[in-house]
Amino acid sequence: MTRHPPYRSFFGFNREPFTVEIKIEEILTTPALSGFSERFDYVLRLGAIGLLTGEVGAGKSTALRFASSRLHPSQYHTLWVTASSGSILEIYRQLAAALDVETKSFSRAALLRIIRHGIYELVNKKIQPLLIIDEASLLRLEVFAELHTLCQFEGDSKPYLPVILAGQNNLLDLLQYRSSLPLSSRIVARSHLEGIDLDQMQHYLAHHLAIAGVKTQLFSPPAITAIQQGSAGLLRRANHLARGALIAAANEKCQQVSAEHVRLAATELV
Repeated sequence: MTRHPPYRSFFGFNREPFTVEIKIEEILTTPALSGFSERFDYVLRLGAIGLLTGEVGAGKSTALRFASSRLHPSQYHTLWVTASSGSILEIYRQLAAALDVETKSFSRAALLRIIRHGIYELVNKKIQPLLIIDEASLLRLEVFAELHTLCQFEGDSKPYLPVILAGQNNLLDLLQYRSSLPLSSRIVARSHLEGIDLDQMQHYLAHHLAIAGVKTQLFSPPAITAIQQGSAGLLRRANHLARGALIAAANEKCQQVSAEHVRLAATELV
């Protein structure tokens, strides 16, 4: 029998609250999320490049999951790549793997041919490929300089491979370099995720309490303000603060979370 943390029993949660393990249909649809989804669809229709930026914990990965979840697998094939500070070869090898192609080649030209062949095969099957590069702000400048060649098909006349680049705010700076211009000139839509405000935080906390089985607002108004300010509105840190504050309140047998409980939780976070 699974033993649940005491605070879950104290507040009556039927599952862990404020966790990353959340179903697509449970994601709170904020105006920012809706705006990104619209731009995501626009990029897909044009076969162009879209940009998603935001601080660490602003919800970029959640936004990518939300937008891509609506793509039917019989019509779309999403190629997920997690960027690093490695060379373009690493990106190409990840792409080949995402296309279910096994290769031991370390030749850029050979890998590019393999990737192009995989893209053409999808297109011939009436399946739209989509490349999502997460953590794109980690990419080297020389990768940005070469990445645009992935989008060039039949003399650059066929927009077969739309791309979404997602990363931290310095991604914008990297795209301003002259060597990045062939890539950045293809960007048709930009989204930036910021921290949510106090009203949105109140709604966000209530939403996550509800999907964990508690319909009442357990956080006092000062506690909500403390979470919003302590997290700068960034959702990942807000989750940590909210869960830690619930634990602190349960330890003191308090049915409502106070600002002091949030401050106690903050001392546990770096």
